[in-house]
Amino acid sequence: MHVRIWREGVGTGAGVLLGWLLWGVVQAAAPLTQVIVSPVRTVQFEDRIDALGTLRASESVSLTASVTETISALYFDDGDRVAAGKVLAEMTSAEEHAQLNEVRALVEEADLQYRRVQSLATQGTAAQALRDERRREYDTARARLNGIESRLSDRLIKAPFDGVVGLRNISVGALVEPGDLITTLDNDVSMKLDLTVPSLFLSSLKPGLAVSAATSAYGARTFTGEVHSIDSRVDPVTRSLLVRVLLPNPERLLKPGMLMQVSLHKDPRQTLVISEAALLPAGQEQFVLVAVPDTTQHKAEKRRIRIGSRRPGEVEVVQGLHEGELVITHGALRVRPGQSVMLRAVDQGGQSLSELLEHPKQAGAPGRSE
Repeated sequence: MHVRIWREGVGTGAGVLLGWLLWGVVQAAAPLTQVIVSPVRTVQFEDRIDALGTLRASESVSLTASVTETISALYFDDGDRVAAGKVLAEMTSAEEHAQLNEVRALVEEADLQYRRVQSLATQGTAAQALRDERRREYDTARARLNGIESRLSDRLIKAPFDGVVGLRNISVGALVEPGDLITTLDNDVSMKLDLTVPSLFLSSLKPGLAVSAATSAYGARTFTGEVHSIDSRVDPVTRSLLVRVLLPNPERLLKPGMLMQVSLHKDPRQTLVISEAALLPAGQEQFVLVAVPDTTQHKAEKRRIRIGSRRPGEVEVVQGLHEGELVITHGALRVRPGQSVMLRAVDQGGQSLSELLEHPKQAGAPGRSE
């Protein structure tokens, strides 16, 4: 409102004084600016390093044939869970079994001859050279037996550890060659999550660091784990290093190859935070308007602060504020420092702007005085 004074014979100084008096009366009658404030709170805070990672099973292997032979039997189906040592596939081995029986008979005969000659040599009725010859024949037979048993073992595909098998890629009667994939085996009790992290955060990375991960396949569900190991080298091209995280998978929901959004949580601490909406940036500096109690009203006080880390909707305050002070989050652009304001609502967090305006008392604001 502009006040102009036309008065003949009145000096300039008196006119200015009268104008200021009338301006003060108008201001006193004007309604106070309503604002929404939020208290400065002390909460648990932590820094986060966000990255993308790819899941791998804690143990994983592709089961292949080591010899060229025909599959004679299969003892698993797609997706079966198997124990370590279980025979999954058997190849034709009739010839090897026949050789095994033959060599076992030779071993028994060689052992019998050796024991007989050893007894005679002890009594002095057999030459030492004969005993050594019988011993050599026995050792040769044992070596042949070990060779046959090894070839038979090559014709049995066994699970090297507990896990879940993948899709079966062969059928009974199929001829397989070395390198042909029979199936896969994954130990999915826990999962490895490999991610690349900029070397800038190297000083913050250490085994045991808490990690949370999410994937679009399960919506907002979060999986927690910890950093297991850190690569010993930094990639000279990307200036990043590989970090391996272990995620427990008791429900077997996670599968190898899944892409996950990962957050590494470092430096947990108790600190002051305010709503991000209260910030009034000016160049490289940050300011807030604090609603300071003044008799029966509140006055806006502009204060410079120093901030730390951020997270969605909140910002850490390192310097400039104290716990419990009220910072203006809505209406700050209509308020000047030193101006009296009316608290429309106190935002304690968790409420939308429309809820605060509809139920100011429930939001924590004092009732209006008539």
